Amino acid sequence: MHSDRLESLLENSRGRPDRLIEVLLDVQDSEGYISEHAMRRIAQVLGVPLMNVYSAATFYKAFSLTPRGKHTCTVCMGTACHVRGAPLLLHELEGQLGVLPGMTTPDGLFTVERVNCVGACAMGPVVILDGAYRHHMTPAALRKVIRQLRKAEGQAEVKTNA
Repeated sequence: MHSDRLESLLENSRGRPDRLIEVLLDVQDSEGYISEHAMRRIAQVLGVPLMNVYSAATFYKAFSLTPRGKHTCTVCMGTACHVRGAPLLLHELEGQLGVLPGMTTPDGLFTVERVNCVGACAMGPVVILDGAYRHHMTPAALRKVIRQLRKAEGQAEVKTNA
């Protein structure tokens, strides 16, 4: 994160440990992840131990310590989604994008996530793409969505052996 941008996010939080989550959210929103440098600076400015910053940043699913893709594709693997084909969707993503859950494609375009439940059991299987719930998803529909996103980004479809 650029130091000036980080400093402006921290500007009103000096000595305010009660603003830890708020600051982490601001950094996450600004950069898409929370770097080690940002965590160290947050700890210093807020006056909290670095371990507290790290603990909060790793506890909440909203935070990432590594750069994330421009598009986030989350597959619900809860029981209802699982029995309706969610493993096939995850396999489709792995094959189309060439990455496992928790990873970002080398081009920085996609991050794949796997979650235990999103609370939309009646709509399963569910894939959340950039915050939008896609219900009753099929591998073919998912393939089409990935193809459309790649096209919109000006990229050719990537063939993998996964």
